[in-house]
Amino acid sequence: MPDLVLDWYLVNKRDLPWRRPETTPWGVLVSEFMLQQTPVARVEPIWLDWMQRWPTPSAFAAASRADVLRAWGKLGYPRRALRLHAAAEVIATQQGDAVPSDIDALEALPGIGSYTARAVAAFGYGRRCPVVDTNVRRVVARAVHGAGDAGPARVKADLADVDALLPADDTTAATISIGLMELGALVCTARTPRCGSCPVHEVCAWQLAGRPEYTGPRKAVQTYAGTDRQVRGRLLDVLRDAEHPVEKAVLDLAWSDAGQRDRCLHSLLDDGLAEQHDDGRFALPA
Repeated sequence: MPDLVLDWYLVNKRDLPWRRPETTPWGVLVSEFMLQQTPVARVEPIWLDWMQRWPTPSAFAAASRADVLRAWGKLGYPRRALRLHAAAEVIATQQGDAVPSDIDALEALPGIGSYTARAVAAFGYGRRCPVVDTNVRRVVARAVHGAGDAGPARVKADLADVDALLPADDTTAATISIGLMELGALVCTARTPRCGSCPVHEVCAWQLAGRPEYTGPRKAVQTYAGTDRQVRGRLLDVLRDAEHPVEKAVLDLAWSDAGQRDRCLHSLLDDGLAEQHDDGRFALPA
């Protein structure tokens, strides 16, 4: 199966800028922060602009938090931007402005968990290490275990499953890791898998079992309309678009429910995504 995935990926891979040979590990790290729960099409133009403005961790660390949040734009979950900023500060001051290649050192950075650390090691440095996201878990669940879906995450077991598929060679293993991810994103999709185009169709345990329906627990579908996340986004839009600090009355126009609006404004202040000046006006953090 790994060889089939490798051959398919080398022919069918998308030309994404963070996968190009000239991309630095810093560029890979930025892409991984941006791609969390965000479609590729929305990330690509912002990533390109970001890397032009801040090609190194030190360049990014020197930026103000306000500039960071404005550049983050509509990517969503803006706390990711501040966590990336905090990680860049550590890399610039303690790591010689070089993103670490060691998984433990990567996980020690602010905002970087197991997945992101492994993705940077594999895709930024070409190291052999299992990288497991939702797409990879779905491919393994079907092709290896014959299940229609992966069900709840099993961190150790999921890593072991993918590790067992990787060859010893670092470069080949890293390419297969991203190939598994690409296969899940483009072919072995959650709702309408294109099994006829799948390179592992003939050896897929799910196909051989007759594609049994998945009956296990499913992840709850997240809504957006009317949620605190939407309100926070509206308030941040006002602050991003403003050249100067704004009065509370300006923010009040962003959402009609006063209770929800004020709760969300306080949460932005608590998260460091906004600040209130001594005169009572609000702005992005300096």
